[in-house]
Amino acid sequence: MTILERLEVFPVILVALCSVVLLVSQNWRYSILALAIQYVGVFWLVGTIWPFGLAVVKLVAGWMAGAALSASQPEEGLREEAAPGASRAVFRTLAAGLVVILVVSVTPLVQGFALIDPQSLQGGLILIGAGLLHLGMSTRPMRVILGLLTALSGFEILYAAVETSVLVAGLQAIITLGLALVGAYLLAAPGMEGGE
Repeated sequence: MTILERLEVFPVILVALCSVVLLVSQNWRYSILALAIQYVGVFWLVGTIWPFGLAVVKLVAGWMAGAALSASQPEEGLREEAAPGASRAVFRTLAAGLVVILVVSVTPLVQGFALIDPQSLQGGLILIGAGLLHLGMSTRPMRVILGLLTALSGFEILYAAVETSVLVAGLQAIITLGLALVGAYLLAAPGMEGGE
């Protein structure tokens, strides 16, 4: 039993907290930091299933995606309005809490027909639910890309339990990086139009 398997519940809590920070934060720097920490949790959950070398691919691809997004981020990229109220943060936190409660309650049912360990199942479903919640609550390009990366990382955790392949790990890394590069282009495109 490896050290990653002994602390099984910690990465689930880590990805849940990071997904809430991504949902609530109005500062893009905190969001990129939360995304980087979220990919540490994804690495941890995938590391209990895959060999260490393949699990590191998830971590490196996620950090590179965060670096690409932060390099093209304008200062006000995440703000929904000029002065957000506390009610928005409370509502988003409660909605994320409902996602976590739903995932915890549905885990035994899903585990009955999917042969995935409960921590990976919970971590993947929390990230998918939080990513979809993120996508449903915002139209800003940075928030949409963060929601897509969150949902994709949850899918990657669930798929890692089904398939262990170098080709699949590489393909998922290419999809993550491609999504981040598209997001970086969409964030930088308004600034490029003004220069013409």
